[in-house]
Amino acid sequence: MSRPSAGTAGEPFSLLLPVYRADSPAFLRRAFASATSQQTRPPAEVVLVRDGPVPPELAAVLDELAAGSAVPVVRLDLPQNRGLASALEAGLARCSHELVARMDADDVSLPHRFAVQLPLLDGEVDTCDVVGSALEEFSGSDDGGETTLAVRTPPAGHDAIAVRARFHSPFNHPTVVYRRSAVARAGGYRDLPLLEDYWLFTRMIATGSKAANVAEPLVRYRVGAGAYARRGGLRLLRSELLLQRHLLAEGFTTPAQFVRNTAVRGGYRAVPEGLRRLAYRAVFTRRPSA
Repeated sequence: MSRPSAGTAGEPFSLLLPVYRADSPAFLRRAFASATSQQTRPPAEVVLVRDGPVPPELAAVLDELAAGSAVPVVRLDLPQNRGLASALEAGLARCSHELVARMDADDVSLPHRFAVQLPLLDGEVDTCDVVGSALEEFSGSDDGGETTLAVRTPPAGHDAIAVRARFHSPFNHPTVVYRRSAVARAGGYRDLPLLEDYWLFTRMIATGSKAANVAEPLVRYRVGAGAYARRGGLRLLRSELLLQRHLLAEGFTTPAQFVRNTAVRGGYRAVPEGLRRLAYRAVFTRRPSA
């Protein structure tokens, strides 16, 4: 899908940003600024969800952001860590607007991100229900230099997205903007550790949501230590197998696709981390242009 022209007019939207105890205060401060004061089309509000207790330094940054932001901040402090799906569902219930943008606490939104994505949802003709984008994976600290590692580009058009969804998540979750009503129609986020977003997107497609991706990277995704370890292991293998059973039971995948996905995706979760890194780089990313 080609990039639409940027602009500032349009429907107001909420930014949904969950935070939990392992998030970096410095990374959160940068992520928040990149998605609010640095945007050419900023959100009308930020719903900041604290998923359980956090360390004092992170709590201080949350207070600082809520008090000093030019964009109104809605604080939602959950007393116990409930996991991403529950945190996002609680946050969605507090969003004031139909259009909601996702953001993670350690990523960076490019300044024109929302000016590019929102016209695809709030236009008068041929509008979408969920819009994502490509992203750049990067490593490094804010004060020690950063390196762009790869670009992850999902399929652009609705039909290609629907095909991709039968095997792999067709969106980069930290990049999406969607309609609250479309998320609710699909049943919302459901608990499935590390795969709750993929499950939601399949149900949104199955319930008639129109989907699109912008080919341009609009978010920089921080790849830290342990990123590839988290894409495998017994916990994620269990979630993977449960997801594939759900997709088959819901009629989203065929029995043949179920067998393929269980073998390929389940095998990917089970192989050693080094092989998982090589497979991921070969299949899902490309090297950045020089």
